[in-house]
Amino acid sequence: MSDTNIKEVVKEKYGNAALRVASGGSSCCGAAPAVGGVDPITSNLYDATQSGEIPPEAMQASLGCGNPTALAELNAGETVLDLGSGGGIDVLLSARRVGPAGKAYGLDMTDEMLALANANKRKAGLQNMEFLKGEIEHIPLPDNSVDVVISNCVINLSADKDAVLREAFRVLKPGGRFAVSDVVTRGEMLPEIRKSVLLWVGCIAGALEESDYRNKLVAAGFASIEVEPTRVYQVEDAREFLSGQGLDVDALAPQIDGKFLSAFIRAVKPGGPQEACCGPAGCN
Repeated sequence: MSDTNIKEVVKEKYGNAALRVASGGSSCCGAAPAVGGVDPITSNLYDATQSGEIPPEAMQASLGCGNPTALAELNAGETVLDLGSGGGIDVLLSARRVGPAGKAYGLDMTDEMLALANANKRKAGLQNMEFLKGEIEHIPLPDNSVDVVISNCVINLSADKDAVLREAFRVLKPGGRFAVSDVVTRGEMLPEIRKSVLLWVGCIAGALEESDYRNKLVAAGFASIEVEPTRVYQVEDAREFLSGQGLDVDALAPQIDGKFLSAFIRAVKPGGPQEACCGPAGCN
């Protein structure tokens, strides 16, 4: 599938998800639910306190695999950018965290999601947030303008992840933080198995192997890189979906168990005030 085709499939899938939420339906992105009907990828990512801070439509439109706003260290007065902001759940939560002196931007390429996000903004009554139309490979913000870049299971959908990471690095201020939830894989597996499970995990995900993600962050200029697993998927989580693909699930278990995970990925753009004052070796 070409880069253009991937982008169009993503637009269609997430646009339809937004329309379903707007009409009172579910935002499910197409992954088969686990045994018992609960999707282990998107369920229980936000606690009751966070759920109470946002309109229910924002929660229903959440298609993420993590909760970057809970794991990122957001401070009052900071500027935050959410790549692939969807219905706006993480932008709304970020706007509350950074307060009136801060700003939270959401970037999305899908008109239907932007309309839903702006409706959720009006319902939340927050003024320190803004939704931008654009692609995460071409961020419509100036250099060195953002303190924190977050994202929730969207970078894996890009056909040009190197461009996304370069753009994230560009818009971050020196010392700025990259703090995203994403799907990654771990270790070698048969290509057809990887493809089938990634269709389940991220709808049309193109998740990177953990070491590849680290290497791409380094190539973009980032330092202090950490990959923290938040959910590790087992074959039972995807049994219904994989069986429907005509695969022998039990035979595939060693190829799947523990090799697909949601992770919180941190990195820093070098050159912050501490480094500028003390040098890369730190202060005496």
